[in-house]
Amino acid sequence: MLLAEDDRAIRHALERALSLEGYEVTAVADGVEALAQAHRTPPDVLVLDVMMPGIDGLQVCRVLRAEGDRTPILMLTALVETADRIAGLDAGADDYVVKPFDVEEVFARLRALLRRTSPVPAGGAGSGGDGGGREVQVSDRQVEAAGILMDLQARRAWRGRRELELTRTEFELLELLVRNAGIVLDHSTIYDRIWGYDFGPGSKNLAVYVGYLRRKLDEPGAPQLIHTVRGVGYVLRED
Repeated sequence: MLLAEDDRAIRHALERALSLEGYEVTAVADGVEALAQAHRTPPDVLVLDVMMPGIDGLQVCRVLRAEGDRTPILMLTALVETADRIAGLDAGADDYVVKPFDVEEVFARLRALLRRTSPVPAGGAGSGGDGGGREVQVSDRQVEAAGILMDLQARRAWRGRRELELTRTEFELLELLVRNAGIVLDHSTIYDRIWGYDFGPGSKNLAVYVGYLRRKLDEPGAPQLIHTVRGVGYVLRED
């Protein structure tokens, strides 16, 4: 794990807590060091403070994503406005924790991120069966429904012949919807499967990512695939 935090007290306290939790932690004090270390020894997960001198956490995130690096990234931020959090997600971050934070929340979010990067088991949740007439094709490598084809090992996805450029979280969310095509998934189920816990009714995370997916999936003249079931959740189907 790579931890980048310019506040010395927070960096040392978090490094110690993570080490006691069993993580092997490399801690650095700024974005320049973070990029150098990430290039030198690619970590399993990154924890980046947003506000750092020189190159901040958002810039580190953007550089890594532009290089094709899909390592999960957890952002630490003192910025509480929704627009600030969306900026982190737009930069390519997978999740965020708002300061001041409970270290147990950091642990929980890291476990969720690492769980999502583990290999997808054959016949996982939502696979198999016709689900009341839905046509979902599932194999060890691929899942397909409603004109969406996903290569789970290569982590690539297509709508028809057009390949979709997806972030890690977008890919995981689309896979969940495709595996359960035709089934309405409630907010709590999606939060549990994708993030590992429920952010609560006030969270905008899910709506933000559904918006991202819709913009990447939708095509002029083609049917919309992700539908909102108001007060319940979302469903993927071709109308």
